[in-house]
Amino acid sequence: MSSTDYIQVTVVVTPAQPWSDLLIAEMAEIGFESFEENLKGFKAYIPSADFDEKMLQTIKLEEVQEGEVTFDFSWETINSRNWNQEWESNFDPVDVDGKCYIRAPFHEERKGYEYEIVIEPKMSFGTGHHETTTLMVQWMIETSFTNKAVLDMGCGTGILAIFAAMKGAGPVLAIDNYPYAYENTLENIQKNGTTHVRAMLGDASCIGGEKFDIILANITKNVLKEDMHIYADVLQKNGLLFISGFFYEDMEELVKLAKELGMKETGHKKNKEWVAVRFSK
Repeated sequence: MSSTDYIQVTVVVTPAQPWSDLLIAEMAEIGFESFEENLKGFKAYIPSADFDEKMLQTIKLEEVQEGEVTFDFSWETINSRNWNQEWESNFDPVDVDGKCYIRAPFHEERKGYEYEIVIEPKMSFGTGHHETTTLMVQWMIETSFTNKAVLDMGCGTGILAIFAAMKGAGPVLAIDNYPYAYENTLENIQKNGTTHVRAMLGDASCIGGEKFDIILANITKNVLKEDMHIYADVLQKNGLLFISGFFYEDMEELVKLAKELGMKETGHKKNKEWVAVRFSK
């Protein structure tokens, strides 16, 4: 990313966790590019040209009861800096169960891992640090992907699609409606040599008439609810759906919806307040 003026929005969240993670997801959907968490909440960054203070009024957390959490915004203009370089300096490699090593190009290689994924972070989601991404990778480690048609919805950096391809999947389709994530996915596909992964900019409406053996959707509760019927339609019989991006307490609601659409829960993994659920059709 070239240097440009940015707006730094300071967000004070009470209590900070786990609500900061949900607010970050909401702000990413309206154009914020990078985030720096702290004990009181986080700072969010967006190019000055893309910022309108009215956009902050659209941010809400539908998962909470009134008075359960509060959040306040303040902002200032930050003069030209290379935000990507600064963000990268705080990016640490990720070890998932001693089997999958996720690193950036500027990290040293490590021997002894069955899988190594190289991700150029560039401020996109899905670098493996968040509990939901790690949970999805854990599910994928123990799942066969050989010759499976795979869909990665809300692909972020493309990490799940790339990992599926490494495990022998094909064809693999990665979709994200965030242009920066889409561009980042294209770059990471090349870096990992998984060139048979196809990336698209858009939402679930891009799927068309394709069918998939495995669907990976690490998004948010509301998007999952909205698109669940599409996943059910395009998932092959006996296919698997993995979803994450929501709290354990919300799992029952999504499991019920999936069941109504002909999909049965066959297991879940939990990390702190977050959960990743597996369904079969």
